[in-house]
Amino acid sequence: MYTLYGNNGSGSAAIEAALAIIGAPSQLVETASWAQNEAYARLLEVNPLGQIPTLVLADGTVLSESAAILIHLGLAHPDSGLLPRDGASRAQAIRGLVFIAANCYAAIGILDYPERWCEEADEATQKRIRAGTRSRLHLYWEMFADLFPARPFLGGSELGALDLHAAVVSRWAGTRPHLQKARPMFYDTLLRIEAHPKVAPVFAKHWPQK
Repeated sequence: MYTLYGNNGSGSAAIEAALAIIGAPSQLVETASWAQNEAYARLLEVNPLGQIPTLVLADGTVLSESAAILIHLGLAHPDSGLLPRDGASRAQAIRGLVFIAANCYAAIGILDYPERWCEEADEATQKRIRAGTRSRLHLYWEMFADLFPARPFLGGSELGALDLHAAVVSRWAGTRPHLQKARPMFYDTLLRIEAHPKVAPVFAKHWPQK
């Protein structure tokens, strides 16, 4: 039994989708720093950063960081297709997962909390930090789209961890509208990923159609 700490519209959606592909038993504990409840205290006990997603394995081992969780699940369940079986393709999928974590996900943290990165930043300064970071984030996604074309999925022939990570993180900070214009083929790939029968219910739960 996996225990996943997460919240709707967050990075935990990628982990929920991965667990759906695996078909492993799991329970979701809904909490987040912006939606604190009694469960948040339990989250802090296993992950002092209080970040979601956090995944607790059956033996009590704690995993945090979306890319690390997805890589672990892919390695622990090799028949799931979360990571490609071919060594070269698997290496590129891991590269892509870390690219998103190190560049795109990191930029989201600055957009959300610019004051953490500049002492005594007034509103005008925070606005400039956000504007520059958003432009850089969108550039990172253009680079990603060029580096990881669909084949027919981002990691190869099967829906995998890289697809899930990209589909979730690209939903933030105006990235989708930007990609629709700047990289329309990649934008269409993202829509196809989240409409895949294996994960469509997860994406529909996190981002209901309006």
